[in-house]
Amino acid sequence: METSIQTGEEDRILRTWTPLILRTILILSSVILVVGVAQTIVKAPGFYVQRFRAIQQGHLHAGESLATLAAGIRHGDSHAITTIGLYVLTLVPLVRVAFTFILFLKERDFVYVTATAYVLAGLIAGMMLGRIG
Repeated sequence: METSIQTGEEDRILRTWTPLILRTILILSSVILVVGVAQTIVKAPGFYVQRFRAIQQGHLHAGESLATLAAGIRHGDSHAITTIGLYVLTLVPLVRVAFTFILFLKERDFVYVTATAYVLAGLIAGMMLGRIG
């Protein structure tokens, strides 16, 4: 009896906290993106046009590391702020799939655990490959 009450409480917590955490991440990323875009409009309105033209001419830019982006944020770089906002936004599907994986694991539904683990591995691999390439 105690384990069923404990399991019910854990499920309620998981089902309550999942949407709350997802909404928080979404709101946080939206705020960061709005700040980054507003700052781009005010401080560097031609930044992305210049970058696009450079790419057209074959001058590719290397990806920035998280340390470089963090330093850019400290200096008020609008591109770094917007990029971090996009990184935070990519956490929404990742966290959602991770919570779903935990939920299926707790319910011992191993068909869905396997499918969700596959999707989670694909998301993580995609993020890592996008970061590398």
